[in-house]
Amino acid sequence: QVQLVESGGGVVQAGGSLRLSCAFSRSIFSFNVMAWYRQAPGKRRELVGINNGVGTNYADFVKGRFTISRENAKNTVYLQMNSLKPEDTGRYYCYARRPDSPREYWGQGTQVTVSS
Repeated sequence: QVQLVESGGGVVQAGGSLRLSCAFSRSIFSFNVMAWYRQAPGKRRELVGINNGVGTNYADFVKGRFTISRENAKNTVYLQMNSLKPEDTGRYYCYARRPDSPREYWGQGTQVTVSS
């Protein structure tokens, strides 16, 4: 059983930055799809960005501001968020999937609040 644990959320003023981390309980080498999602109160969960092992795609509303990266040695995926806006407020979730299995792995989420 692989567990994903997010951290790094908090309260930040508009224009500020945060870096979220997603730590895997096992090696991340076997996962070819890693992504970050977010969910604001009363809204659907939406994709922020996804890395499929070839490249990374971002939602239009975060392009140029957010960056996904990974550190294999630490089994950790990051979401660097810059120029934060109040509308970026929500709970951010880490997601992963292996190429040979339809099983999806989710973290418990970390809350990000951007004040105006």
